[in-house]
Amino acid sequence: MSLPQPADLTTLVLRTDFADDAAWEAVRKEIEAADDKSTATFVSDPRFADAGVQAVLDAEAAAAEDDKVCEVFLADATTMSDAAHPLLAVDLFDEPGRTFRVPVRWFPEISANLSIANADFADYADAADASGTFQGFDTV
Repeated sequence: MSLPQPADLTTLVLRTDFADDAAWEAVRKEIEAADDKSTATFVSDPRFADAGVQAVLDAEAAAAEDDKVCEVFLADATTMSDAAHPLLAVDLFDEPGRTFRVPVRWFPEISANLSIANADFADYADAADASGTFQGFDTV
């Protein structure tokens, strides 16, 4: 089972928590409100229910070379329950399995910069605070 392909110049936002459909819709609407350039491809597929980082890495490893994805943002239980809806960013390319949290307000910037290779995953992960959450470059 490989990961779904994001649309061109967008980043995959993969729902892994299916406990609350209203929470998923709230996350989607918040991303769309923060993102006037549509940098997200949303996927809500029950095959990925409760998928963690290792499951995502395994799915990516099984993908054909042309179907590889560089990073994915998981909408997991933390995303759904936290008021800031922090997505879990997962590196699938340079340092597979490296993660950091992304509050929705930062998603459009990160997604856009990663999709055009203006920045690397590590640039954002290195700037994450002690809790593992990216809060902007000025907070480091």
